[in-house]
Amino acid sequence: MPQISAQSSHQTVLTTFETSPGNCQDLLEALQEAYSGFISQQPGFIAAGLHVNDAQTRIANYSQWERREDFLAMLRSDRMRETNRRLNTLCRSFEPVLYEVAATF
Repeated sequence: MPQISAQSSHQTVLTTFETSPGNCQDLLEALQEAYSGFISQQPGFIAAGLHVNDAQTRIANYSQWERREDFLAMLRSDRMRETNRRLNTLCRSFEPVLYEVAATF
């Protein structure tokens, strides 16, 4: 389970996928498969969450990693590059962005 804290040294990654209602479920299933079959088993992985908006036009992904380098190594792996090519066919766009937690309330 993700733990959101400004005192944490973990790397946070937020990714928003723009999709359509017709592709949303397929994209969600592909993301769940990627997390359960590969991403969650990578060194430095802590936790992730997938969120779908009511209109089924966006999926937001929140993930935490021990270090920035752990996330980048996973992202650059052959398997993840192949996965990202498949995900790209199910959405208009997606972009993982690395963040540090600035504050929590």
